[in-house]
Amino acid sequence: MIGRDDRDAEDPKLVTAVREARDRAEAGRRDPEPSLAKRFGQIGVLGWIIVLPTLAGVALGGWVDGALGSGITVTAALTMLGAALGLWLAFRWMHAQ
Repeated sequence: MIGRDDRDAEDPKLVTAVREARDRAEAGRRDPEPSLAKRFGQIGVLGWIIVLPTLAGVALGGWVDGALGSGITVTAALTMLGAALGLWLAFRWMHAQ
């Protein structure tokens, strides 16, 4: 080739860059990026994982407060507990993905 220098083939930086580019391309073929629909599905699941325990805490706390006549004390506590549980479950789910 015109302008080709045989030393370019032995340049360690060039060899390393080519190897890394090849490895990235192979990794992309083995594990392709999830589709947009799958990403939206994951976001929806993540939202419900957080919201459902929180709503359960609100419902259970409201029922207990109604039975005991204690205002919103138990509702507030169970809402926070439900939110904490939902966030913990979401954290576990994200790490499993």
